[in-house]
Amino acid sequence: MKRMFAVVAAVALCTGAAFADDKPTDDEAAKIKEAVAAWGCEGGSYEKETEGTGVFEAEDVKCKAGQYDFRLDKDFNVFVITKD
Repeated sequence: MKRMFAVVAAVALCTGAAFADDKPTDDEAAKIKEAVAAWGCEGGSYEKETEGTGVFEAEDVKCKAGQYDFRLDKDFNVFVITKD
């Protein structure tokens, strides 16, 4: 049982590292900020997915109605907004 747990834990750690997100470039961050501002929101932290999807994330963005997470496509168009 201990051996199985160790194997599962090792696989989970390796998988998580393989899908870690990157920090967007300054130009990409500016475009994310602009897209979020178009929705009347600001702030948050920005990430670029490394899975080759071209998806950007803006997390913990502050809007008048609360705090949200945004997902943007490779052209910086918002396609998902979820309440945080």
